[in-house]
Amino acid sequence: MVEVPALLYQLDELLERVDFLSVGSNDLVQFLYAVDRGNARVADRFDPLSRPVLVALKDIADKGREHGKPVTLCGELASKPIGALALVALGYRSLSLSPSAVGPVKAMLLDLNVRKATDMLRPLVEKPVPGVSIRERLTQFAENEGLTL
Repeated sequence: MVEVPALLYQLDELLERVDFLSVGSNDLVQFLYAVDRGNARVADRFDPLSRPVLVALKDIADKGREHGKPVTLCGELASKPIGALALVALGYRSLSLSPSAVGPVKAMLLDLNVRKATDMLRPLVEKPVPGVSIRERLTQFAENEGLTL
């Protein structure tokens, strides 16, 4: 399970020793931001669809592909259609989500043009654009593509 930021700097070594990776997005995001997601006073101070989080998730997916190892993701991010949209655009193909989220996420994914989503998202993740909210761009993309978030 990739749940702590320190593992981001050890992916090559780790992938030489394992058959697969699973990303625990809830813990990884919490530790990246050093914030208690269960504390209502600070839980809204970070966005799991921010560039730092998406860079980390992209790097994990890319390294898994580079090493020929499957990478899965579990956590709240995959249970929201907008999160699943971002994850699939970053290269994730196996998501674990809550049972109540399966219908909405599946409906969005069935209508998604993955190539278009990837072409839209990857440049935003790879090179920062000042003043651009990735969440807003994902929402705009979904609206333009007729996707229900």
